[in-house]
Amino acid sequence: MIVIAYWYDRDHMTAHVSHRMDWQELIASEPALATIPLRLRAVADHLEFEAGETLFRLGDRLKGVFCVVAGEVRLIRRARNGTEIVLQRARGGFFAEASIGTGKYHCDAVAAETSAVLRIPAQAFRAALATDVRFRDAWMAHLAHEVLTLRAQCERLGLKTAAQRIVHYIESEGADGMVTLTESRKAWAAELGLTHEALYRTLRQLQADGTLHVDANRITLSHRKGAGRW
Repeated sequence: MIVIAYWYDRDHMTAHVSHRMDWQELIASEPALATIPLRLRAVADHLEFEAGETLFRLGDRLKGVFCVVAGEVRLIRRARNGTEIVLQRARGGFFAEASIGTGKYHCDAVAAETSAVLRIPAQAFRAALATDVRFRDAWMAHLAHEVLTLRAQCERLGLKTAAQRIVHYIESEGADGMVTLTESRKAWAAELGLTHEALYRTLRQLQADGTLHVDANRITLSHRKGAGRW
């Protein structure tokens, strides 16, 4: 049985909360959760947000560590002219990890669609890091992997052409020259720093010249001699 309660934040937004969860099912969908010790699983909340709802805001005091298990959460800052700057599109796994060290959130977090997240109380999370060596080592490994991912993203966004960014993504995020997308084409375009029109156009060009093959969400680089003159 799942017990449903409600979480009421300072901005008067309400999220459904499940206090009892099937952790085997959660870990199957999000393997990073396998490292969470039992004492943290016991105090975690399962929250559900509707599209447009805010999880936290820039400067808010750290209350919990979040992990997306369904949907998408966007980390956002706003420029002086009001333009939104998307720092991260989290469609699975932990996000805003840097806030654990600072004690405050460094951006806004907004649900881009109906989403489910786990929230682990910050105090309990810090205590586990301080006393549980295995968990601390696993968390350090997670952060190291995130650094490598961010480096690849920075390198990719520094490339000049859409074709270079697409190929770089396949090579860095896939395996053996193949990647299976888990997000929409529109979301992928935003992650690549492209308009979705530019992404579609470039994918057609790369297929036409033999650089890659697209089969639904599976995209494979071609090893044909002469391919890839982009």
